[in-house]
Amino acid sequence: MFQPVSLFIALRYGRAQKSSAFTRFINRFALFGIALGLMALVVVMSVMNGFENELKQRILGAVPQVKLTSERALESWSERQEQLPRHPQVKSVMPYVQTQALLQTPGEMVVAVARGRLSQVSADDPAAGLPEVLSQALQVGDWQQLGAGDYHLIIGQGVAGRLGVSIGDKIRLITSEGAVYTPFGMVPAQRRFTVTGIFALQSELDNNLVVANAEDLNRLTRRPAQSVEGFQLQLNDAFAAPEVAAYYRQHSDYQVTDWRQQFGQLFDAVAMEKRMMWLMLALIIAVAAFNTLSALIMVINEKRNDIAILQTLGLTQAQIRRVFLLQGSYNGLVGTASGLLLGLLVSYYLNPLLTLFGVDLMAINATGLPIVVQPGQLVVVAVASLLLCLAATIYPAMLAAKTQPSEALRYD
Repeated sequence: MFQPVSLFIALRYGRAQKSSAFTRFINRFALFGIALGLMALVVVMSVMNGFENELKQRILGAVPQVKLTSERALESWSERQEQLPRHPQVKSVMPYVQTQALLQTPGEMVVAVARGRLSQVSADDPAAGLPEVLSQALQVGDWQQLGAGDYHLIIGQGVAGRLGVSIGDKIRLITSEGAVYTPFGMVPAQRRFTVTGIFALQSELDNNLVVANAEDLNRLTRRPAQSVEGFQLQLNDAFAAPEVAAYYRQHSDYQVTDWRQQFGQLFDAVAMEKRMMWLMLALIIAVAAFNTLSALIMVINEKRNDIAILQTLGLTQAQIRRVFLLQGSYNGLVGTASGLLLGLLVSYYLNPLLTLFGVDLMAINATGLPIVVQPGQLVVVAVASLLLCLAATIYPAMLAAKTQPSEALRYD
């Protein structure tokens, strides 16, 4: 025997098959409960991570994550762009033109955000000046069709559906910016645009976002044709927006806003839902871990004579405690390892399994449930599970160490 006596006895007790059937059942039930709870936690958190990542890409990837807005229109904006201080999280800086608008057809009206594409940013790249996610979401048409003076419009799939328009149809775009006052009151700026493209981000932005040429929008709102309102920053991590916004408030004279003003409540709700799911599933693991307590107490009652004999042979109370701490930890280790492995396998094959059972997820996502496994979360879950199992073994181990050999062997 080349291992500590406490470890040797703990492994023998943990793998023993000669204990009572009920004790074996309770012990295996506790181990199975830990594995099942951990598997459920890994699978659910992977799906939640996937949904959060989808929202992050489809919504935050298509909107300005941080906006630097000037008090007046910037005509020599290229020089101002060069003078901007750089933050490590900033991936790209693009000038932007944007206005709130009302889109009108003979039978319907839709409130939308009209964003301008600056054709002068790059003549080689037709999608230059647009976030990457938005530039890749075009289903019909070509960004190059948004030429200055053409008054063309590329609209979201949801907008097209609500207005009942398709390629070639006319839409009247109305905005209060650039409105003029007449003896009959304020007359908003308006112009008829031709739909030349449709994009699909598969998010809420499809219902309220349209893109036109920036010069056309500037003329409509009576701003200098080559001017911009400010700059939009795309970040390496959209969730770093508060830090980046605070940096530019200190190091620039622009009015700084970030995506939280528009979408903060949505992502706060997702984060709260994730925390609640963590809590509920962690409670399942906790209940399963503390089943180890009852299983160990039953083992101790069954092995009282053995414990007493071990004490008479020279095992100290500390060694007896260590035996049952190691036995409980053994159950926790096996249950945690099994749960993590099962959770990873189920997460990896979740979509094929759901398809096998006839669950149709095409309405949610064309490729099924989004799955994102974060190694850091797995480590936290595994460590927490092991600590819970260890905590559940402390009382039984102390109880076993207090066994009095004279009392336990009195009638033997």
